[in-house]
Amino acid sequence: MMAKYRAIPQGFMTVGEVAKKMGVTVRTLQYYDKEGLLSPSAESEGGRRLYTDKDLITLHQIISLKSLGFSLDDIKERLISLETPADVANALAEQADDIRKKIEQLQASLSAIEQLKAEVLQMQTVSFKKYADIIVNLQMQNDSYYLIKRFDDDTLDHIRSRFDKESGLDFMDRFNRLSDEIIQLQKENVPPESEKCQQVVKEYWGLIMEFTNGDMSMLPKLMEVGNIDTATNAWEERQKIVNDYLEPALQVYFSGLGINPFEEVKP
Repeated sequence: MMAKYRAIPQGFMTVGEVAKKMGVTVRTLQYYDKEGLLSPSAESEGGRRLYTDKDLITLHQIISLKSLGFSLDDIKERLISLETPADVANALAEQADDIRKKIEQLQASLSAIEQLKAEVLQMQTVSFKKYADIIVNLQMQNDSYYLIKRFDDDTLDHIRSRFDKESGLDFMDRFNRLSDEIIQLQKENVPPESEKCQQVVKEYWGLIMEFTNGDMSMLPKLMEVGNIDTATNAWEERQKIVNDYLEPALQVYFSGLGINPFEEVKP
């Protein structure tokens, strides 16, 4: 409940004093009041809105959360009442968690920039189109981002038209999970003709069809990109194991279907 005072007693601050002390504008404080984020604790008889030190702590919460990228609606949900030491500790613990996450995001961005710099230096020509694709893939935290260098412009245009960030992430997640299953089958020496292996091969082929949208003319390009003679990094090593295990399993699968898509699309 808001207390009323004839004058401004010690321990209370006007909106102008709070704005100056906390480095925000008076208009911002008025907006926070209007939005129900931070209402002054008291009011003078002359109608001046008065803030307390406790209000400053809440304002600090708001400013900190805003700097971490939270919207005002998010902040409203996250504000913790500060009635006891435990309340204050909980508020600080939440802020600390948010800051840790922000540090992780910034660290990921820094790594992405360093990786992009390395990629740019390896590429022989300036290609802003490919830089843009690499950046998008780095944002998606897609370990196979460097594959983009091996795609031609037609394939890159196809990927752009087929996938946005969310669907691209979902596709890569399913592809990587299936690759993990295939590596496990290889470790267990599951034969390529077994029902277990053939079920995984069917899913893998389904993903390829989903990627190409049924365009068989893309298969030779994908074979070229996917063909790894000597692995130069962890992702390529992993993909080489997948390829070596899948090759005979795919032959069994196509034999059962009575087709060979790779033969049909040869020039």
